[in-house]
Amino acid sequence: MMASKVFFTNMRTQPGNNLLDKLGRVIEKAGIGNMDLKEKMVALKIHFGEPGNLAYIRPNYVALIVNKVKERGGKPFLTDCNTLYYGRRSNAIDHLEAAMENGFNRIAVGCDVIIADGLTGTDAKEIEINQKHVERAKIGTVVADADVIISINHFKGHEQTGFGGAIKNLGMGCGSRKGKLEMHSASKPKMDQEKCVSCGICLKNCPENAITYNEKRQAQIDYEKCIGCGQCVASCHYGAARAVYDQAADILNEKIAEYTLAVLKDKQHFHINFMMNISPDCDCWDVNDQAIVPDVGIAASTDPIALDRACVDLVNAAPEIEGSVIGDKRKLKKGGHD
Repeated sequence: MMASKVFFTNMRTQPGNNLLDKLGRVIEKAGIGNMDLKEKMVALKIHFGEPGNLAYIRPNYVALIVNKVKERGGKPFLTDCNTLYYGRRSNAIDHLEAAMENGFNRIAVGCDVIIADGLTGTDAKEIEINQKHVERAKIGTVVADADVIISINHFKGHEQTGFGGAIKNLGMGCGSRKGKLEMHSASKPKMDQEKCVSCGICLKNCPENAITYNEKRQAQIDYEKCIGCGQCVASCHYGAARAVYDQAADILNEKIAEYTLAVLKDKQHFHINFMMNISPDCDCWDVNDQAIVPDVGIAASTDPIALDRACVDLVNAAPEIEGSVIGDKRKLKKGGHD
């Protein structure tokens, strides 16, 4: 089997050769021009960034990729699925507003944003893959229906997967709310009754009427009816309904990989990792801590596994930034102190 190729460009620039120029060349070298995009619906899978987090990919880079797709006759759109937890991206209306706040709109990037799993995260298709953990992956309908997938990934640290790149963006990012729950948990949601304020929103959003009040007017779940869709988790404003994150890290990562297989099944695909603002945690947080290493560059490939592997090696080889969470821990190990 021939080894996959990953193409890379660093952060160095000079007059007449800026980072947008370098991005254009590296994705051409990596083979975006070899794709058949004419009249194809091209899903550009990206994380829009939780408002307050400023480490997400700049829309300027995305606009160049959009133009490359349009030059080849494709019909590009930006997309992501709603979050499992309650927040600014847990429904399509708030999600679209968050994307626009962060610069992902038709004026800035040249195409529209479509939330892949619908208004409340229930619009999904099941894709049969019959893997070790997942038989049928629950993928946002818009992603499942797209002809082509191009992942645009902020390569960074992640609190559960170590690093987050193409595979994390595709597998977890394209899972519907039920799919995200399947990846994170071997259990169904749990109700913290002490936090319940009896607002009734979880009862309203449960599609199976599995939630009722107990004698103290606290929400409770009937697990014989519960289908584990996660709607109560995403709709609860008070943190009473919560996912049970009981999946071991190795199983979580295997499930994410299996979901990535489902996302890319029978589709043309291409992947770009931006190793910039390499924060220690996911862009889902509404803050971004100081970068753990200096900016590294941009890499692209038709193989998301090879791409992520190359980026892990590049970031691990970079010097840690003193004062970052990594630099502080390294300093403590050497016996240093503030």
